[in-house]
Amino acid sequence: MQGDYHSIFKGSGLEFDDVRPYQYGDDIRTIDWNVSAKGHGTFVKTFKEEKEQTVFFILDVSASEDIGSPGSTKADIGKEICGVLALSASKESSHVGLICFSDAKEKYMKPTKGHSQAYEIISTLAKLKPQSLKTDLSKAIAFALNTIRRRSVVILVSDFIDDGYFPNLKSLARRHDLVVIQISDKRETRLPKLGIIPVVDKETQKTLWINTSFGDFREKISARHETRKNELARFSRKHQINFISLDTDEDYVPKLLRLFKVRNKSLKTT
Repeated sequence: MQGDYHSIFKGSGLEFDDVRPYQYGDDIRTIDWNVSAKGHGTFVKTFKEEKEQTVFFILDVSASEDIGSPGSTKADIGKEICGVLALSASKESSHVGLICFSDAKEKYMKPTKGHSQAYEIISTLAKLKPQSLKTDLSKAIAFALNTIRRRSVVILVSDFIDDGYFPNLKSLARRHDLVVIQISDKRETRLPKLGIIPVVDKETQKTLWINTSFGDFREKISARHETRKNELARFSRKHQINFISLDTDEDYVPKLLRLFKVRNKSLKTT
């Protein structure tokens, strides 16, 4: 009933299990001095993986997430992913919590066990109407750092269209087992040649008239997105963050399955 630690949310925490006689090469920091002091030899503590895992979802619900086709916007896909993984985590008896953010905290749900918690998260995401349109990733991560005390699996879902959040993201990765999921849409990355069109900035609600057929405009937009994605991927590799990038029109399930298979293999070797 304490959860299946062979699940996709396999934890990296350790809890005391038993003692055994000291062997050459054992870390002296694991010596149990109280047991050894009884005069029957030197003993070391053994540990087992902590089965009870806490999983926290941090979801970007700013206006930039509303881009995409009806029913398949970045916001829709992000909510789906959080819902699917919340159900999976609750099945393994994990504590599951949620933070929704824009440039402010939009919703916080304290981590709790049980299928009812997963369904409550899904219901909350379906009904949520953000109060702000803007994004502040740095502030959202700072809130998570101050709120999530126990080491957890933290799954951060966003389009990451923001700047200045890397220092806080690094701190979050040091303290928790971090998974980063970047969601994008072709409307942002591969614009067709449509001539002069009005473009609305979702976060500021300002309309700009842009000539999509002029020069290398479309190539610059695509290159900017690719640069942002590559920078986040490099940062994630450097700081041991699990990272995947998804598009709204692709099936995200195979990528998630591959991600968690890699996670479990890496955790087994650490």
